[in-house]
This record gives sequence, C-alpha cells and structure tokens, in this order.
Amino acid sequence: MASAAASAVASPTVSAHLAPRALYEQVAEQLRQRIFQRELEPGSWIDEVKIAQEFGISRTPLREALKVLAAEGLVTMKVRRGAYVTEVSEKDLADVYHLLSLLESDAAGVVARNATDEERRELQQIHKELEAAQNNREKFFAINERFHMRLLQIAGNRWREQLVADLRKVMKLNRHNSLLKTGRVKESMLEHRAIMEAIVHRDARGATKRTQEHFSNGLEAAG
Repeated sequence: MASAAASAVASPTVSAHLAPRALYEQVAEQLRQRIFQRELEPGSWIDEVKIAQEFGISRTPLREALKVLAAEGLVTMKVRRGAYVTEVSEKDLADVYHLLSLLESDAAGVVARNATDEERRELQQIHKELEAAQNNREKFFAINERFHMRLLQIAGNRWREQLVADLRKVMKLNRHNSLLKTGRVKESMLEHRAIMEAIVHRDARGATKRTQEHFSNGLEAAG
C-alpha cells in the first residue's frame, strides 16, 4: 500500500532521516537494533501485526525485512508460524568464535605484513580511542567493533569482511557477552595492545597468534 509505505518513512520509528533506500531495509535495521538492545529477546516470537501497526506499514515489507534478518542468522523463520529471535546455544557460540578466530587472525596477519604506514597510524588512533573508553562499556563495544571491522577492510578481502560482519551480528545475540564479565574489558584491552604492537612491528605471525588468543579468551569468558 503506497500510502502506508509513505507514512512509515515519516513515522518516529522508521526515521525519515535515514538515507533513501528500500522500506524493508529500513525496517530490517530498526528490528536489528531492537534485537541487539534486547528489546526483542532471543527466543521471543515477533508479533508481525503489532510491529506493522507500530511502523505504519503493511506486512509485506516487514516480511521482506525478516527474510534479511533470517539470512543474517538473527531471526529464525518457521513455516506457517512466523519468526522468532534466534537463540544461540553454547555450540553455536563456539562455532562462531572458531570461525571469527580463523578469519580475523588471518586478516591481522595480512595487515601486519601489507598495511601502509597511514593505515597503521589509523589503527593506532582507533586503538587509542579504545584505551580511553575502558570505563564506558557502550562506547568500548562500539569502538572495539570499529577497530575489528577497519582491520578487515585494510586486509582487503570483501568476502571475508562480509562473513565476519554477519558472524559478529550472531555473536551479539549471546546473553552473556564476554565483555560484560568482570575484568574482561581490561583483559581484552591487553590483548588488543599485543595485536597492535605486532601490527606496528610488521610481525605477521605474532599478529595472527595474538588474535587467535584474543578470540580463545573471549570464548572462555563468554561461556
């Protein structure tokens, strides 16, 4: 319905300030953030009627949005039953950390070996921001992710970058995120320093090993 779609873009939930793009993508982003912020809890069913009414849209763009989130692993679709927010088991979490360790440690090695001086300085700057944010968990989360994703961008493999982006979304579903554990932020920061030092000194093997250790410790803390 054209009128419904138009009203959705102007609604307070699906913001008119977003860059022009398909309505279902805007809806997907709104739901994605609700999932990450635990407004939609893992295991909870998504009330399509309620959300469509709230957003002022028909259920067609909502269902397209749910397909996007299902492809990312954030929701699980059931035939004739709808969709619910994906629950992450211990095995799921271990599998995600395993893949992240493989992909990101390889990227860290590539960056240590091939990054330009300017790219190294950029990572050092993000690292400094991370150091300064240790007492602000929300800010630390955001900068930590920016560091990891920028490292992947510098490594220059878009397929790896996309895989990691999707895996990190699933990792956010974990109720017991490792960075929420007492002392884990400080430990994570020490690990980041070791990774950054290896990158600065062009130590590809060291950067790979330190990154693997970083994810191994993260999984242990998340358990």
